Amino acid sequence: MPFEDELGEALRRAGEGFTTDRNALAEAGEQRGRRLVARRRTAVAGASALALTVIAAAGAYTGGLFDGPGAADRVDVAAPSTVPGGNGKQPRTGTGVVTAEQLIASLKALLPGGALTKAEARGTSDELGPWVSGVYDDGKGKSAVSVRLQRVDPKGSLARAQTECGDKSLQGYDDCRTEYLADGSRLMLHKGYEYPDRRVDTKVWSATLVTPQGFLVGASEWNAAAEKGAPVSRTDPPLATEDLKTLVTSPAWQPALNDLPTVEPEVPQVEGPTALRDRNAGAALEHLINGLGVALPVVAKGGEGEYGYVVLDDGSGKSLVQINVQKGEGNIGFTEADATVRPDGTRVKPMVGRATKGKDVMQWSVDTLRKDGLRVLVSSFNAADPNGTPTRDSPMLTMEQLHEIALAPGWNRTSN
Repeated sequence: MPFEDELGEALRRAGEGFTTDRNALAEAGEQRGRRLVARRRTAVAGASALALTVIAAAGAYTGGLFDGPGAADRVDVAAPSTVPGGNGKQPRTGTGVVTAEQLIASLKALLPGGALTKAEARGTSDELGPWVSGVYDDGKGKSAVSVRLQRVDPKGSLARAQTECGDKSLQGYDDCRTEYLADGSRLMLHKGYEYPDRRVDTKVWSATLVTPQGFLVGASEWNAAAEKGAPVSRTDPPLATEDLKTLVTSPAWQPALNDLPTVEPEVPQVEGPTALRDRNAGAALEHLINGLGVALPVVAKGGEGEYGYVVLDDGSGKSLVQINVQKGEGNIGFTEADATVRPDGTRVKPMVGRATKGKDVMQWSVDTLRKDGLRVLVSSFNAADPNGTPTRDSPMLTMEQLHEIALAPGWNRTSN
């Protein structure tokens, strides 16, 4: 896949599992606020890698605007990795360039029988980084298969994004787990769909390995001959979970990985105690909902950084509430006709209508923009999944409650 297509696909997948408002800025804002998801797991190889991250699993927190620490559940598996590690602090450890042809040969050798056609690849000398793909046919239906190789900071955000499962209720996958291998590597095994709302039956199964030395190997397969636009050729992709694990942990990729330059470790941001980037909007949202004075049981929650959500259930049907908190997005979407201005200069725009993806799902929103450029957008749905079907007649939070949350003074506790 050409670089431009990979980048576009990464950006599309980053926002695919979420609902956006009809307003152009709200749509851009939600994409930015949720750029930490990614599905999906596509990243641009090489030094120009796109650092996508995923929405943390339900209950995973890093400390909120109003406090709320927690930890994500993980699966520990004492299985050895067969990918040997080089010294991640050295520039390059390879003995020479690994060509596109060599990568194609490696992929063919690692596939369990069958034939690989329409193979494409980039070698390690390509500025976009090594990558190989093709159409695999085991006699039971053709399948697109691809492998990408990168160097990353093993303790950085990209490494975490590639090896942590997102929230299943929002991303719509069938199965996902993270294994910790005996050598300290992290391996994520994921079974999902080309589109989280399952508008088509195309499945995407993947495995992503990140070693302690910063080597990343990611493999993906489809139950169709192409990632998108091709008809489904089989019920499931051909490679089982263990086959994908074997593929990404194979030492056959090590020469190419060794030939990649190392990356600089991510420098932690040192900020004041009230800086937005040190806080978690999801924890803040839960705090404010608990302060509304009514019993609204939280059955699921999550988020990271500027995006957060909770799923409420009062016994009459589940309801998703999500929030984006951003700084410096400008006033696109706010006009004199559709927004009111409060005495302190804050612009407020209420929106009531249907969600853009889920069938018959209602979305009520309040979008606010303060004079200092802080933007808070909070939405409530009459469904637990904006891509799904309604679970109740109307969203659980009223417009008055959404106004109260969006205009809470605590959101002003931010700094650049």
